[in-house]
Amino acid sequence: MGLAVSDALGLTAQGLPTLQRTNKRADLDRIERVAADYSVTRILVGHPISRTGEATDMSRLAVRFVEELRERLAVPVELWDERMTSREADRSLRETGMDARKRRQARDRVAAQILLQSYLDRRAFERARTEVRAEL
Repeated sequence: MGLAVSDALGLTAQGLPTLQRTNKRADLDRIERVAADYSVTRILVGHPISRTGEATDMSRLAVRFVEELRERLAVPVELWDERMTSREADRSLRETGMDARKRRQARDRVAAQILLQSYLDRRAFERARTEVRAEL
């Protein structure tokens, strides 16, 4: 499971070591520890919807996972569209010349970083748009 955090200003995303999944309880425990260690104020979970935006079996599992995180953690937990993040991560890693084995190991971390950066960029865009409207 790829993990990423933002800088204190919420401008850039940095990847964290990939969480090797074991079972749901252990995974939730580790996410809770990471959230505490980094003093997170919000958690994003990738929403694996289809290319056409339809729900998939995996997206339904993600929704259930978000519900469980919400029950355990005292911070907002949101789903965020993850379409194309793994593909973009692969492309980016290929461009570095990294061999296939290392790319597979880094893919989830980089995909999480791309997912978080898209969220941060969207928030920045919405803030800027709101500020422009307020000035008018």
